[in-house]
Amino acid sequence: MAFGKFKDKSKPNKAKVFIGGEEKVVRVKLPRGREVIGIIAQRCGASRMMVSCMDGKTRNCRVPGRKRRGLWLREGDAIIIEPWEFDDNKGDVLYKYTPNQVTKLKQMGKLTTDESEF
Repeated sequence: MAFGKFKDKSKPNKAKVFIGGEEKVVRVKLPRGREVIGIIAQRCGASRMMVSCMDGKTRNCRVPGRKRRGLWLREGDAIIIEPWEFDDNKGDVLYKYTPNQVTKLKQMGKLTTDESEF
């Protein structure tokens, strides 16, 4: 039997959130390695956008071709980006957070934003 076959159910990135009086479990994908959480500041067209990241930089990010049709993005959305290795001012969009995941990220302290953005 392989040890990595079954997931550990007691991960710290899942929590119970009360939505409409019901208790639901929300799982949040956290950035790994060089990945950074960011908020879309401006759409530039041609699947490119300006993203203000949690590390204090503003990057010009693009949506890769494999995710272009499945990922619908608007200004103010919270996303995970991966900066390019050779140019730190550009990056690729990897994941979009749902509104429930954004509230969980704020509770965990991973996302610090103004209230006017959401």
